[in-house]
Amino acid sequence: MGANFIEDSIDFGAYMASTEAAHKLIPAGAFGAEVADYFEHGAQQTGAKLPWRKTRELIRFRPGEVTLWSGMNGHGKSLALGQAASGFVCQRERVCIASFEMRPVVTLARMTRQSVGCRQPDRDVTLELHDVWSDWLWMYDQQGQVTGERILAVMRYAAEKLKIKHFILDSLMKCGLAEDDYTGQKLFIDALCTIARDTGMHIHLVAHSRKGKDETQAPGKMDVKGSGSITDQVDNVVIWWRNKAKEAAAQAGEPVEPNKPDAIMVIDKQRNGEFEGKVAFWFDRDSMQYLENSMQQPVDMHSPGYWADERGFDG
Repeated sequence: MGANFIEDSIDFGAYMASTEAAHKLIPAGAFGAEVADYFEHGAQQTGAKLPWRKTRELIRFRPGEVTLWSGMNGHGKSLALGQAASGFVCQRERVCIASFEMRPVVTLARMTRQSVGCRQPDRDVTLELHDVWSDWLWMYDQQGQVTGERILAVMRYAAEKLKIKHFILDSLMKCGLAEDDYTGQKLFIDALCTIARDTGMHIHLVAHSRKGKDETQAPGKMDVKGSGSITDQVDNVVIWWRNKAKEAAAQAGEPVEPNKPDAIMVIDKQRNGEFEGKVAFWFDRDSMQYLENSMQQPVDMHSPGYWADERGFDG
């Protein structure tokens, strides 16, 4: 019972060799039906959805793509990505999380609060949820630095052996790459894109933004730490920003405007989608859920009613 773990004792030797994009020469005629479908249904969104209804037609996480999740340190991008991962699982998409800055039990505890919608889920609810997650959620139990070659091997193993559809890598700077090693970063991102394309797995990569003059303005894709080729190579860029000025005012007992959001998601790039822009969210501290408006209450994400129009679980 409980979320599955990729044990460190697994021999990843067979997956350690670097992969290169195969040169696949295919006659144009082989794509005829696919191109015709594109013209007939090209406007339809495909891919996994985020757990918020107002984002479901704005961005999707398609097979074979790489999404960069960025933002300033402490602005909640990993927390938001955990809520997104819970949503992917609700859509019956297998997820693997490799967080090198947080123990699996802490990550899972936060995701449990987000999934159930309360601060302290009772034991039976927690065990039942993890029993469901056993078939859909995996954790790579490794903290601290890891070599790029190692994590690429873990990804190939996860895609081939576990049929993982979403691999969350948190974060880039824990993969043995120096901040000024622009060549190494470019090659690593290229390898991620190759694995995503060749396996059909969607890779979610976390990277920090550079510190600006202050934290009052949301950063953009040009503010991502490291090589500029990082945002050039990936398919999607999602920036997460917290309204720390509103938080500071609330802590000081000053009046705050409830209609001002607690956080903003900036979709700053979407190669195979049309929407780019900002989406506002409100934060509930007990459940750790980001909510769609100031009036919304935390939800049970595994409730059949919440995914009534989706491919989610029945209970």
